[in-house]
Amino acid sequence: MTVCPLDYRYGRDTMKHIFDEENRLQLMLDVEAALARAHAKVGNILEEDAEIISGKANTEIITLARVKEIEKETNHDIMAMVKALAEQCGKSGDFTHLGVTSNDIVDTMTALQLKKALSIIEDDLLLLENTLADLAEKHKGTLMVGRTHGQFAVPLTFGMKMAVYALETHRHLIRLRESTPRICIGKMSGAVGTGAAFGEHAAEIQKIAMEDLGLGVEEASLQLVGRDRYVEFISNMANLAASLEKFAVEIRNLQRSEIGEVAEAFDSAKQVGSSTMAHKRNPITCENICGLARTLRGFIMPTYENVPLWHERDLTNSASERFTIPHVCILIDDMLVKMSSVFTNLAVFPDRMLHNLESSRGLIMAEAVMMALVKKGVGRQDAHELMRLLSTRTLENGTTLKEEIQAEETLSGLLTSDELDQILDPRNYIGRAEEIVEDVITAIH
Repeated sequence: MTVCPLDYRYGRDTMKHIFDEENRLQLMLDVEAALARAHAKVGNILEEDAEIISGKANTEIITLARVKEIEKETNHDIMAMVKALAEQCGKSGDFTHLGVTSNDIVDTMTALQLKKALSIIEDDLLLLENTLADLAEKHKGTLMVGRTHGQFAVPLTFGMKMAVYALETHRHLIRLRESTPRICIGKMSGAVGTGAAFGEHAAEIQKIAMEDLGLGVEEASLQLVGRDRYVEFISNMANLAASLEKFAVEIRNLQRSEIGEVAEAFDSAKQVGSSTMAHKRNPITCENICGLARTLRGFIMPTYENVPLWHERDLTNSASERFTIPHVCILIDDMLVKMSSVFTNLAVFPDRMLHNLESSRGLIMAEAVMMALVKKGVGRQDAHELMRLLSTRTLENGTTLKEEIQAEETLSGLLTSDELDQILDPRNYIGRAEEIVEDVITAIH
């Protein structure tokens, strides 16, 4: 029986595999093997014992079924794994789990999971960044309406909008790369973190084991890797999810029937938009991304609440983290891949963008006229009030802004018809939009 939608609807197998039970067990066995090898290097156990433990530490020998069978007796999942490993190692089994506590294994295993997950997320971000950069370059001069408060503002280009998104994605990539060394941290320091059970070689054992596994070292901890590290990771992913929702909301709005400037790809031959309204072509992928982003951000609160544990540790974080870390990784990967697909296959309608620009009857160029009047000697505040009045008349009379300007006696002789045509042409009022696109592409590449 499957209950969680991650099991049957959301997420990619490449990310899910990192967190499935079989791989979780294998990673814990990898940690136990690295521990044994570290003990052998400092002379605590024989090389042959470490070799036997390492050779047996795989899920073809230490099966998930056997671990679960033992757990029914021990009621302790880590001890069940240790016993299953020890029973396969003969006399060498006496040296498994030597000097460590459960969270040395669990936290180090989690670091291995996060290391692989972050590598996938980095690739996802690079794909999205490149996709957005390509769109930005392709449409750097594609005129469209700029909107604030959902209302017409001034013109910009679709390429500039995509460049802004590309740069935002690039910042997320930088955050990920900067934070990865702080997040992928393991430990071998025993109960309450003193390393007492390791004896004189405690620091060396931890260093050797973490280098073996390719992880950073938690140089000072109690019984857990600092949960501020997990807070940083999940906060970063929530931040990224918010950006993805922002991008998706914009596509959803621009796809609205009355706007119609872009649209998600739609398979006309087979795809169904609605079970009853046969004409519908809904932005379902972007809506899906928005819903998943809200779900992902819900994991922020338990992650923060897992920081203040009792004394050196308690177990209140354990069950929570079995949900938070895997779900966040699987959801953010799913969302990133979907967002890249949306932008890769996005239908862009420049003619519709021009139509919407023209539908403003010149009102979208009111600021441009105001600035032109200032250059003619009109005070900025007076020019603003005049354009406000003329814009109101345009709306009330159903005329164009040009007609109202030409009918305004106080402006007689200030602006010729040709000058007005130049001022009211949106192509002449996109400022540095195209240059901004070029600057962004240069910066991120």
